Amino acid sequence: MSRLRALLHSYTGACLGLVYFVWLLSTMSSLGYARDEGFYFYAARHYQEWFELLLANPRRALEPAVLDSHWSVNREHPPLVKLLFALANAVFHEKLGWFASAGTAYRSVGALFASVALATVYSWARSVAGIRAGVAAALALGWMPRFFFHSHLACFDVPVATLWVVTAFAYARAVHNGRTRWLVGASVLYGLLLATKHNAWLLPPAMGVHLCVLALFGHRDLATRSARVIGCMVLAGPLLLFASWPWIWHDTWQRVSDYVAFHRNHDYYNMEFLGHTYHRPPMPRAYAPVMTFATVPSTVLVLFGVGIAGAIGALWQAQRPRLLAWYRRGATVTAGGVGDPSQLSTLALWCLALLTSYAPWLSPETPIFGGTKHWITAYPFMAMLAGLGFCRTTDALRRSISAPRLRTAGAAAVALVLAAPPMIMTITSHPFGLSFYTPLVGGAPGAASLGLNRTFWGYTTGSLESAINDQTPARAALYLHDTAPTSFSMLQRDGRIRSDIRGTLDIAASEAALYHHEPHMRRVEFQIWQNYGSVSPAAVATYQGVPIAWLYRRPRGR
Repeated sequence: MSRLRALLHSYTGACLGLVYFVWLLSTMSSLGYARDEGFYFYAARHYQEWFELLLANPRRALEPAVLDSHWSVNREHPPLVKLLFALANAVFHEKLGWFASAGTAYRSVGALFASVALATVYSWARSVAGIRAGVAAALALGWMPRFFFHSHLACFDVPVATLWVVTAFAYARAVHNGRTRWLVGASVLYGLLLATKHNAWLLPPAMGVHLCVLALFGHRDLATRSARVIGCMVLAGPLLLFASWPWIWHDTWQRVSDYVAFHRNHDYYNMEFLGHTYHRPPMPRAYAPVMTFATVPSTVLVLFGVGIAGAIGALWQAQRPRLLAWYRRGATVTAGGVGDPSQLSTLALWCLALLTSYAPWLSPETPIFGGTKHWITAYPFMAMLAGLGFCRTTDALRRSISAPRLRTAGAAAVALVLAAPPMIMTITSHPFGLSFYTPLVGGAPGAASLGLNRTFWGYTTGSLESAINDQTPARAALYLHDTAPTSFSMLQRDGRIRSDIRGTLDIAASEAALYHHEPHMRRVEFQIWQNYGSVSPAAVATYQGVPIAWLYRRPRGR
């Protein structure tokens, strides 16, 4: 029985990740391609062409001019995930034919990262509070509608969130058991994190504060290991970034400086928040917390609140003697506190990682241009703390019921009540993930009334595919509005939109026009009305009764 239980514990996380991966793949065909995906498709094709040249003619492929012609594409982002996009397309679509469409092959990378995130969250939460906490944490993450949406995309947000939590997990293991394999693993993973997205810059500060906490609370052995691990990570990470990114092999310092400057001085995009469209600083400090409360299911937030309260309580109880000794000044405490130091260190790390993920948006100068994906690295840690909250809640229920059968039935009922809402929200949010809001703000209708952003990125073209194919005349031009031409081309390459339709960004040259609603884009709709001589759309894509995107067709004779 104990062996069976050990096997169950070992493979539950992998099974949860695999089921999530299959679920994501099965729902991809109904989701249109976002603007950024089109840019990354284009970059991945250039990287793939360079590797083909490298195999055919290595000397020519390594010439600086040739390197730049391929690797300067989308140079504002490191290459790792785009390399994986290219690999997935070349192997699983073009060679093996496992994926019928190139778009799904590219997107499978993000889905795989999401499944790894669930498995990691399960394993880490289980190591702290048991299998119930692990399962609850994995489900809490997988059933966040915005995380579910981003897990479909050929973008960097879910990959960077995954590598953030996986790297933090490896760092914690290296600190707590001191094994060399975890030290090496943490260093390699940090290099991969750096090669994914600039969110990686925030992890060392979180670990640095964690080191200070360990030292402050008297865990000198753990603090020493932490310093050693952090040192190895910050030394090895940049070397791996350099090795993986041919664009910085020449003029390295200048190009790295350009990369850093791009993100330190990022453009401000338009974003609606509480009825006002922000396109320059200062940005509202309330944006991140309000959007978190408005998009993360409330049951997850409640469990997270219970979990983080428990974590802070455990840290306080463990360090209370030392803190009281400092307060009294004359007293001394030789022990680092009470409780399991590794477990307490883990709880502190979770809290610090979560706070660090939100920290940049405490400044009104930080650009907000992508909604909740900015702090998506916090969500795995929020989910693990929610897993702890689930254990605390069900344990309290069990203690309050004396009859064993009623105790088990009550715990099961509570689990169902807590699990059902986020699951239903996630299922019903698709394929309008960025239009989803929780009942706390009245769902999509309430959010629209409050003036919260209805959609962006132009991905809702996918929800108008049938109308586009039926309503657009043969060989006509379609005004794409917020959909990137490369994203539209992928819809055609996948056979989702007729190949004879020509995408254009010129309203006057079009026979049909897309409009994706954002307040600052109303002038675009007005231009369509003027040019077409009609204010009546041919089709409208709605979510929970809220218009999201619509298609216009030019009347005959106009």
